[in-house]
Amino acid sequence: MTASSSPSASPASSAADRYQPLALEEHWQELWKDQRLYETQDPKPGQRAFYALSMFPYPSGTLHMGHVRNYVITDVIARVQRMRGDAVLHPMGWDAFGLPAENAAIERKIEPGVWTDSNIAQMRGQLGRLGLSIDWDREVATCHSDYYRWTQWLFLELHAGGLAYQKDATVNWDPVDQTVLANEQVDADGRSWRSGALVEKRDLRQWFLRITDYADALLDDLDQLQGWPERVRTMQANWIGRSIGAEIDFQVEAHPETSITVFTTRPDTLFGVSYLVLAPDHALVDQLTTSDERISVTAFRDLMAELSQEERTSDDQPKRGVPTGAVAINPANGESIPIWIADYVLADYGTGAVMGVPAHDVRDFSFARQHELSVQRVIEVAGTNEHLNDGEAWTGPGTLIHSASFSGLTNEEAKTAITNYGAEKGWARAKRQYRLRDWLISRQRYWGCPIPIIHCDDCGAVPVPRDQLPIELPTGIDLSGSGGSPLARAEDWVSVSCPKCGKPARRETDTMDTFMCSSWYYLRFADPHNRDLPFDATSVNRWLPVKQYVGG
Repeated sequence: MTASSSPSASPASSAADRYQPLALEEHWQELWKDQRLYETQDPKPGQRAFYALSMFPYPSGTLHMGHVRNYVITDVIARVQRMRGDAVLHPMGWDAFGLPAENAAIERKIEPGVWTDSNIAQMRGQLGRLGLSIDWDREVATCHSDYYRWTQWLFLELHAGGLAYQKDATVNWDPVDQTVLANEQVDADGRSWRSGALVEKRDLRQWFLRITDYADALLDDLDQLQGWPERVRTMQANWIGRSIGAEIDFQVEAHPETSITVFTTRPDTLFGVSYLVLAPDHALVDQLTTSDERISVTAFRDLMAELSQEERTSDDQPKRGVPTGAVAINPANGESIPIWIADYVLADYGTGAVMGVPAHDVRDFSFARQHELSVQRVIEVAGTNEHLNDGEAWTGPGTLIHSASFSGLTNEEAKTAITNYGAEKGWARAKRQYRLRDWLISRQRYWGCPIPIIHCDDCGAVPVPRDQLPIELPTGIDLSGSGGSPLARAEDWVSVSCPKCGKPARRETDTMDTFMCSSWYYLRFADPHNRDLPFDATSVNRWLPVKQYVGG
């Protein structure tokens, strides 16, 4: 075959020469970057603002397909809205504080900040190679002081308003990660959400945010979440857990100066109370327990201390309890009723005390039958006797009986009437109760936002002056010790002068829950370069509310 008749290059090889996707992608991505193509432009008059927000990632070091799925979805939405003529805000950042970075730093013997920044660079590059239309000029990282300065500022605002406070509390302690956990970070088996360790109870002085002040607003405003799945709204409503009822005081027979306060949603059943139950760790148990019952009460309390909340309150096991030997007086009729402690009553829910009305509460009925306590019907309904004989309690509506002058009222009428009567006599008051608890934000770890408080023997807990923010994390300290915060070992960082009196004082060594930083990032994205405030009203009102949020 002569040279002139040699075969031409195949179509496949020609196509390969012409189309080189890696080179093309790199070329165009560099061009987009140089032209600042996806930099956010403020809406023009008459133009709609569209905020497309992705749940920002923890910088673990590499993207996985779950990240890709979420960020591609958000990117498609952002691109469509641009083509529709909207001004689009599509930012990205990093939820960068937390235990994984601290533990990785200990393992690798490097600073958490070095490890985290390296991971951020790696993941930013991966997101760039995906070609996502992200405005990188608005990038934030919660572990950088130009961001967490404003978390500290927000904490000081809450503190000034009485919404951030410190108190002694029994807390969830993770023995592996050596830190406190919020209730939401303990799973149904009583284990840490991250380490899997069985959670212990410890008494520590901790910082809280008074979110219970907003319980009604949080619950009532769920109705404004139009388009949200009903399952999600119901879950949030149950988490807040509003109950409407009354607090009732029961005087202790042998201790006239002492009374036990219970919260109940059923004051209409007060005449049917046949016993009181305290949580095993209720503050009055030691005082009220008689010498005859001391050994059994102590043994029972020790047993309960080893069980999780779920194990204690599970509906599929018998209700356990022991008598204290003490007796209370029912304020409605003057009858004496025994005081017990039991597994199904929790110290941190309600008042830590429950009035037992076995005829009209399923759990109380089970407990009374098991421990041979009396059952007194006070609501009359056809078939109620049969229900009791069948081993059931009547929990529905009806008419009061065996309830003195309140007999004949419907149970709904009686709720108000008995509460009002008790209020006149001084032993009852209308009350709303919530399952929601104040947010415990203290963490005994290094890699978190420092709490801007200085402790002085004379002045107490003193806020750091705002012009001294940010309080930055020290470097080069030992992170591997156990028990307490590693920051407590950074003596040069801890020892300061009191801002009020100038005497020697010490910085707060707990750091904040990482959710303190990650709960407001969407606001900072609207105004990321503001040096005077975390965000200003003009910028926030321009872009919010978020039009599309993608996460999970």
